[in-house]
Amino acid sequence: MTTKLLDRPAAPGTASAFATYPELLAWLLDADSLQDDAVHQQWQNRVAELRRDRLVRPAIFVGAGTCGLGAGAQETLNAIRAYLDLHEVKADVIKVGCIGLCSAEPLVDLQIPGRTRVMFQQVTKDKVDGLLDAVLSGQIPDKLALAQHRHATLQPWEDVPFLDEHPFFAPQTRWVLANCGLIDPAQIDEYIAHGGYQALAKMVRQYTPEQVCDLVEASGLRGRGGGGFPTGKKWQFARQAQSDGKYLICNADEGDPGAFMDRAVIESDPHRLVEGMVIAAYAIGATKAYVYLRAEYPLAIKRLQAALAQAEANRLLGENILGTDFSLQIAIKMGAGAFVCGEETALIHSIEGRRGMPRPRPPFPAVKGLFGKPTIINNVETLANVPMLVDRGASWFGALGTPSSKGTKVFALSGKVARTGLVEVAMGTTVRQIVFDVGGGIPDGRRYKAVQIGGPSGGCIPDQHLDIDIDYESLKTVGAMMGSGGLVVMDEDNCMVDVAMFFMDFIQRESCGKCIPCREGTRRMLEILQRIMRGRQREKGIDALERFHSVLHLQDLAETIRDASLCGLGMTAPNPVLSTLRFFRDEYEAHIYERRCPAGVCPELLTFTIDPDKCKGCTLCAKKCPTDAIVGTRKQLHYIIADKCIGCGTCLDVCKPGAVLKH
Repeated sequence: MTTKLLDRPAAPGTASAFATYPELLAWLLDADSLQDDAVHQQWQNRVAELRRDRLVRPAIFVGAGTCGLGAGAQETLNAIRAYLDLHEVKADVIKVGCIGLCSAEPLVDLQIPGRTRVMFQQVTKDKVDGLLDAVLSGQIPDKLALAQHRHATLQPWEDVPFLDEHPFFAPQTRWVLANCGLIDPAQIDEYIAHGGYQALAKMVRQYTPEQVCDLVEASGLRGRGGGGFPTGKKWQFARQAQSDGKYLICNADEGDPGAFMDRAVIESDPHRLVEGMVIAAYAIGATKAYVYLRAEYPLAIKRLQAALAQAEANRLLGENILGTDFSLQIAIKMGAGAFVCGEETALIHSIEGRRGMPRPRPPFPAVKGLFGKPTIINNVETLANVPMLVDRGASWFGALGTPSSKGTKVFALSGKVARTGLVEVAMGTTVRQIVFDVGGGIPDGRRYKAVQIGGPSGGCIPDQHLDIDIDYESLKTVGAMMGSGGLVVMDEDNCMVDVAMFFMDFIQRESCGKCIPCREGTRRMLEILQRIMRGRQREKGIDALERFHSVLHLQDLAETIRDASLCGLGMTAPNPVLSTLRFFRDEYEAHIYERRCPAGVCPELLTFTIDPDKCKGCTLCAKKCPTDAIVGTRKQLHYIIADKCIGCGTCLDVCKPGAVLKH
């Protein structure tokens, strides 16, 4: 396919920026060379308004992504509008996406004319009136103020730290997340004003499809969804394949527990994904593309649908994109939440209307994929990297990162960490920097134990490897993998056998069942873990003997599943067990030989006693015990009968004097 610029309409003499297609086309293609200085200045003024470089009235930004709404952002938004109506204040209220610091939600930014924009944290509806009273009168409430945005021309506030100095944001390098939480995701004009679609315009002006593939390969961009295959090389396979039709698929299924990167990017900056997909389709020669998006993400679906409609209305999508002979249609295919559909061949089957089950490879999808045609599948983060890469060049992108892993990586940081949220760091950043610098460390003075990275297919990184670099090769050396970017922090109160069982239970339930090693092997592994965590009370006959016998085969079984499974998901299914066995064997041995859970998590391995110095004889524990394992009369010392205790912990929860002790 050859792509050329068609006859372009002339730039208009007057009108505001982006009001019509001719104006948009002129702005994107050669705004700096316009002969009419007055028109050019009008467009520059419009861009300044969209970027909030100058305001005529206050602007209030509310973080209205899924995380913000879950924390009460809608109630905060309603309270803001009620305040403005009551006090007859004229202000712009803008719903933005997630800036990443989910632990501080609901987040509200305020900007008044002439001053920088200030972010306020945990602004629940009851705090709205006091906040607006203060800021609109020129004061900043210290307790709510988080940081102010840096700006070259606007006057900063005194004694308010800058956002890029905040410990959560300072270590980050925000490329994919550059606009998240800052712009209105429902407005294409704002995305364009912040440089959006400039890469697309540059591409159709300067590059052939082959040159785009070469540019991406030279940059060192690798797939951000799992194995990290070089993106440019993948595109070249499809580009070189001979076919009368080709497809592009964006994998936004995101089925890993603890992962929410794709959701946040689509909710907060959907046009970045659209632009990346258009560039990728141009490079491989595709005229039809799909976004495979979880149906459980209604807000992401709504915002992506709006972005697609806006892009098509402005001829950035659809027929004759930017006045060229290149056309592309993008459709959304909603997935039903099956984890296996994150595997690319299963995903293809799902789009085709068949059951989502993997198939053997080769042939690879780049040669024979959707409907038998060459198909490229990239995830959201991979495609979101493409616009900046094309706009700034391969050397710019490749200058950041490690020799084998270039650019940045987005992580969903969750679990036992002070500051949870979405973070983006340069490749080569250490796990310690993410957990302790960005995340603020473990709350309540607890001790770090491990971080689970890469979801069910990943592994656990213990404290002795905290300083390992985040890149594709380094993580493999400790039995982990980059994966899509879920990063769950665990402390000393987490049982690693329990963690392994959680992921194995998830994998076993989500197995498509096509191949025996995955279908039957994961079930056997789950049964072994359940036996390890079982107390004596539930054992009969030769159960204890079977328990020891099965443990002897746990590692061999895991390695067999890894070597013999059909697809990548099955091959990596044993990783949580292999990883925890490698670094936390002492916990397994305590469960197996001593029937003891060192973390005090596994109910059947717990023992409870009553401290005679604290027991008041209130009888509450005895009344609530489901097995009548506690005996004693009112105002007398109570006792727990060990043989009847099932370790449910009810007595511990209800004992007000704290007399019940857990061992």
